[in-house]
Amino acid sequence: MLDIKWIRMNADKVQRAARLKGMAFNVQELLAWDSKRRDLLQNTEAMRQERNKASGQIAAHMRAGEKEPAERLKEQVRQLNEELGRAEQELDEAERQYRHLLLLVPNLPADDSPVGVSDADNIEVRRVGAARAFDFPLLDHVELGERLDLFDIPRGVKVGGARSYYLKNAGLLLHRAVQQFAIDMLTDRGFTIMDVPLMVRRDALIGTGFFPLGEDQCYAIPEEQLWLVGTSEVSLVSYYGDEIVDMSKPIRLAGVSPCFRREVGSAGRDVRGLYRVHQFAKVEQVILAPNDAAVSNRLLEEMVGHAESILEALELPYRVMAVCTGDMSQKTFKQYDIETWMPSRGAYGETHSASNLHDFQARRMNIRYRDAEGQLQYCHTLNNTAVATPRILIPLLENHQQADGSIRIPEALRPYMRGLAEIRP
Repeated sequence: MLDIKWIRMNADKVQRAARLKGMAFNVQELLAWDSKRRDLLQNTEAMRQERNKASGQIAAHMRAGEKEPAERLKEQVRQLNEELGRAEQELDEAERQYRHLLLLVPNLPADDSPVGVSDADNIEVRRVGAARAFDFPLLDHVELGERLDLFDIPRGVKVGGARSYYLKNAGLLLHRAVQQFAIDMLTDRGFTIMDVPLMVRRDALIGTGFFPLGEDQCYAIPEEQLWLVGTSEVSLVSYYGDEIVDMSKPIRLAGVSPCFRREVGSAGRDVRGLYRVHQFAKVEQVILAPNDAAVSNRLLEEMVGHAESILEALELPYRVMAVCTGDMSQKTFKQYDIETWMPSRGAYGETHSASNLHDFQARRMNIRYRDAEGQLQYCHTLNNTAVATPRILIPLLENHQQADGSIRIPEALRPYMRGLAEIRP
C-alpha cells in the first residue's frame, strides 16, 4: 500500500507503475473516490454539528416553556437526520470503493528493474556452474523416481487429483534432507526458525498483499473463514501485524511449512512430474528492515546469497535473473529469481524468488518502529525462498544421475540421508 497523500501528488508515477506491471488500474478512479469521500465526510460532519446545535437549542426552549420554536427545531432536526442518513450511506459506499481501489495500487518498481512484459524479458545477472555433459542416455526425474521407487505420481493423482503425488523411501529422505540442511544454514546465519500457521484469516492475506488480486490462487476453508497459505511469508510477516517492533537490528525469520496453491491459469503448463504441484514444502526467508533503501537493498542481496550457498552446496548449476516489471507482482519493488539447471528440460527452471517490497507490505500490515529521533516509521520487508521441494528434487535427481541408473548424493546432504552416498534400486 502506498500513502494516499503521496499518491495525490504522484498520480502519474502510480499510473506508470501499473502500466509497467501490466495492471488494469486507473489511478484517477481512486482519486475521484478519494475526493468524493472527503467531501462527503466534511458534509456529514457539518450536518452532525448543525443537528447537535439544534438539539441543544430544543432543550433550552423546552426548559423555558417555549413550545413553538422547540417544535420548529424538532422538524428541522428530523429533516437533518434524513439528509444525514442518506449522506452517511453515500459516505459508506465512497469509503468502500476508496479502500478497495487503494488495495489495488501497485508498488513502484525499482529504477534499475528491467522493463518488460513477461519472464522472457528477465535479464541474467550471473551464471554459476556449467551444465553437465552426459555420456549416457539421460533420464528425467519422473523416470528416475519410478525406477528408484522415490515417488508415485499415478496413485497421487488417484487419491488427490491432478498435480498430486506420494514421496517414498529415499525420495522422502531427500525431500526432508534439503529442508533440514536449509534450516541449519539459516539458523547459523542468525534467523529465527518458525513453524507457522497454515490456515490464516483473510486480513493476513490482504495485509501481506496476496489479496485481493491473488485470491484465485488460494484454497479457502469457508466454514472457518480461513485460507491455506501459499507461502509462509504470509504467516511470518503477519506475526508482527499492528505492532511497533525493535529495529535496533534487522529481524530475520525463517518459516518451515507445507504450502498450497491452486495454480489457476497454469492448465497445460509443466504437467509432467513434480515441477508445478498443488502441495509443496518451503523453507522461506523473511526480513524486516529499517526504512532505508540502501539497507534493504543490501539485505536483498544477502538473502539471495543464502539461496546461492544452498545451491552451491547441492552442487547444482544455476543463474540469477533480474525480474522485469511485467513479471513482478503488485507488491514488489525489486525482485530476483534463481533458476536451476534441469537437464531433461534443456533449460533453467525457477526454484527461488527474492523480493524487496520496501514499506508497501508493512503499511498494509501496520508494522512500525521508532527511528533514532523517536519518530514512527514503517519497516521495509523482504522475502526469499531458501529451498522449495519437491521442485528442487528435479535438478537434484537429474544432475546427479549416474550411468548405472543410481543417484549420487551431494556431500552436504549425506549427514541428513542416513549416511547414504548413493540412491540405488
